[in-house]
Amino acid sequence: MDLNTNTGSNLTLSPTLARRLAITRQRLAGPRPQPDAAGILEIVRALGCLQLDPISAVARSHLLVLWSRLGQYDPAHLGTLLWQERQLFEYWAHAASIVLTDDFPFHQARMRQWPDGNTAWSQRVRAWLAKNESFRQYILQRLDQQGPLQASQFEDKTVTEWESGGWTSNQNIRQMLNFLWMQGQITVAMRSGQARQWDLIERCLPDGIADRTLTEPDVVYHAAQRSLRALGVARPEHIKNHFIRDRYPNLTDVLGLLENERRIVQVEVCDKGQEHTWPGPWYVHVDDLPLLDQLATDAGAWAPQTTLLSPFDNLICDRTRTEMLFDFKYRTEIYVPKAKRQYGYYVMPVLHGDRLIGRIDPKMDRRQTRLMINAVYLEPDAPTSQEVALAVVGAINELALFLGAQEVVYDEPVPKAWRNVMKTAHTA
Repeated sequence: MDLNTNTGSNLTLSPTLARRLAITRQRLAGPRPQPDAAGILEIVRALGCLQLDPISAVARSHLLVLWSRLGQYDPAHLGTLLWQERQLFEYWAHAASIVLTDDFPFHQARMRQWPDGNTAWSQRVRAWLAKNESFRQYILQRLDQQGPLQASQFEDKTVTEWESGGWTSNQNIRQMLNFLWMQGQITVAMRSGQARQWDLIERCLPDGIADRTLTEPDVVYHAAQRSLRALGVARPEHIKNHFIRDRYPNLTDVLGLLENERRIVQVEVCDKGQEHTWPGPWYVHVDDLPLLDQLATDAGAWAPQTTLLSPFDNLICDRTRTEMLFDFKYRTEIYVPKAKRQYGYYVMPVLHGDRLIGRIDPKMDRRQTRLMINAVYLEPDAPTSQEVALAVVGAINELALFLGAQEVVYDEPVPKAWRNVMKTAHTA
């Protein structure tokens, strides 16, 4: 790989090297941080956000994302960072997420403008909020006087009900709380299980944090770099879909500026075996060039692992990018009727080295303290050696240990080549 950046020619990466850079920047290869509060902060700084999702068939997604990178850790550390130290808080990144308090200026730009745009949704929200101004004031006054409070502690004082074709129809209190959260007027002050306690945002974040404002161009300038560094190597649409998803106006111009300033460089991803250059442009941040050089020239710099990924893991949350980079088509089947599912309800991809080699369909039986593996599927080109089987079983056992399972139980189907290993590996 040519790393001479003074010739004006693009660097050329093989797909393997592109994957390895992405995986390493996602902290899924290389030395693991310490499994403590400092390690959690290190991971969130690298990723930008931890997506929140209420489904807990195995565990909450944000806990699994941290486990894949830290191994065995105490989730209480995350609670301390969120609710006591306030170094993290909940807001919308590329989805509802846990984000860094230091990144508040990035998110404040969205808060100031939301709901912006002229989409039918934005217009409907603005109209509903205007009609229910007295309800909004009631929520804020109650929180000012009595907060933090759960949704169930408010009266429904809407003037006009929220109408929707989905589950949010007539969920007036929850919708008003969510809208005020998006506008940055309130935030989640604490959680009891999945129940949120709300309070005024100024009581939940460090003094002066809201004073550090950024203009929209500055947000795009800095957030685009954060997104690219989290991805390792990316096309513009990948950057746009990550971190503060779809909040990158004039991204093309900003990328041109960053390239002129030598903060990012264009690269080509080329499969030399097929003499095929992937559609671009692709970018790498200049700060990652030393890492790229190490991965390209030093065999010892690539320190992979075998682990399992949440369906909402940052590495694979952009499904189109995942298919392009890993040749791995992944779709969440949680809302697909059982009879029509191809793989299962809560399917976790298997990362082995620089490839996604398969997927498992697990479920945690908390009453029986068992991790049920309903199925294991291999990709067509996945390695089938006993060594790889043991690595995958080891990752499953590590997950069981994290979940507090006393036993791992495998059901069919299990790959024939791995059946003996998996059928004898029942104890976590």
